[in-house]
Amino acid sequence: MAENNTILEKLDGLVARYEEVATLITDPSVIADQKRYVRLTKEYKELGDLVEARGRYLTALNGVREAKELLLSEQDPEMREMARAELDEQSQRLPALEEEIKLLLIPADPEDDKNAIVEIRGGTGGDEAALFAGDLFRMYSKYCESKGWTVNVSSFSEGAAGGYKEIIFTVSGEKVYGTLKYESGVHRVQRVPATETQGRVHTSAASVAVLPEAEEFDVEINEGEIKWDTFRSGGAGGQNVNKVESGVRLRYMWRNPNTGETEEILIECTETRDQPKNKERALTRLRSFIYDKEHQKYIDDIASRRKTMVSTGDRSAKIRTYNYPQGRITDHRINYTIYNLQSFMDGNIQDCIDHLIVAENAERLKENQL
Repeated sequence: MAENNTILEKLDGLVARYEEVATLITDPSVIADQKRYVRLTKEYKELGDLVEARGRYLTALNGVREAKELLLSEQDPEMREMARAELDEQSQRLPALEEEIKLLLIPADPEDDKNAIVEIRGGTGGDEAALFAGDLFRMYSKYCESKGWTVNVSSFSEGAAGGYKEIIFTVSGEKVYGTLKYESGVHRVQRVPATETQGRVHTSAASVAVLPEAEEFDVEINEGEIKWDTFRSGGAGGQNVNKVESGVRLRYMWRNPNTGETEEILIECTETRDQPKNKERALTRLRSFIYDKEHQKYIDDIASRRKTMVSTGDRSAKIRTYNYPQGRITDHRINYTIYNLQSFMDGNIQDCIDHLIVAENAERLKENQL
């Protein structure tokens, strides 16, 4: 029971903090400080999950102890049989509860609950890369639909033969970033392009970047220094699109606190026909871009401590290959291979993400010595 005691010791310290946070979030001065209030309500929920798991764990431990005492003191065969059944049942529950608590004890990634901004860009391979970027966008759209998430396209640039040279979209819902962050990296496709007359297999690539959508108070922006332009949106939508200057473009000079260098950020948004809404969404993307850059040091630090590059660090790393002739998907980070490419491209990617989460959790348990 030595391990049980260390788990309980860790949990006992958290009960007092849970009660303290419960009091703090009802304090008017805390509620007035929006940034602190949001942080504390999140902590309250996470601690609540641990306190609830602790309750179930204590129940199982007490069940084991009482059943053992009963077996020592009870002579009645029927009562002994009941005690033995109870001992088996509660003993079997303990390992699963311990694993659940260990995972809950790992400090949660503060970004996981955020919405995500996803950027897909066709890489090497010209028209074929743009077509593949379009296939990836369709795959993610279908996956998001199956999760009940909302997808809003901010901007896109179409490829000459279809697909997208680049497409940027926001995904809103529950724990979006915590799920989609595993998709950041280079996706490689091997297939015979529609334009290939000799039937040769070509290799092309598209890059996917998944950024956490930043809240207003996550980064500081001097809105007075933003230069705004408006322009007419192109694309489908009838005459209104060409007459109204609803598209917006922002330019912002930003100094990177990690490097001290200044760079110009340029963002366009043509998401809606409503110019104020497009401005708001362009600002959200600006905040997220800066937030991502400022957090790169934190991400690199995690990456340097982990052996597997599951959800961190290098966005130029090849993470997955889509082999059409063999109907095969391979995720290179965890040696995951399946042969149902068509289903995968139809948005059935959850199993792969689940395997990535398991690998990541194993790394985090090691990192936290649990």
